[in-house]
Amino acid sequence: MAASAEEERGEFVYRISTASEWEELQKNGSTFGGELDKSSGCFHLSNLDQVQPTLQNFFLNSKEDLYLLQIDAKKLLPEVLLCVSYRRLTMLMELLIGYPNGKLEENKLGDGLIYELVDGLNSFPHFYGPSRSFTPLPLDVVTKADKLSLSDGRFSCSLLN
Repeated sequence: MAASAEEERGEFVYRISTASEWEELQKNGSTFGGELDKSSGCFHLSNLDQVQPTLQNFFLNSKEDLYLLQIDAKKLLPEVLLCVSYRRLTMLMELLIGYPNGKLEENKLGDGLIYELVDGLNSFPHFYGPSRSFTPLPLDVVTKADKLSLSDGRFSCSLLN
């Protein structure tokens, strides 16, 4: 069962990112993430209290440097992501098919940030994009990024302290 982002969303969600993904995001201004994200059609995110267990369960043996990205959850809402595209799309639709008043029904776009129950107990944030379309994660949603270090089997960075 999925809960809406409005019900569970905090101010920030977090992305555990490989160094290559973080470099791609900075270089290109967006990324489609890793193989898991591409194959599942969404970005796997965490709340702050879920980051350490996720690192322990899935990244303990990572050979690549890791970064923790702090993401402004409000910027993952479709009305922010589609701000410019929406205006262009409505103008195009009005020209092509005479869409009434040049407006789309915004409520049908859906919320791109969804909290889903993943193990029967815990719900994690996933970013699908508007209308559950798999869209790249844009750089401008990242408010902070910090390199993770591993010491004595525990990850740390300024965002976790």
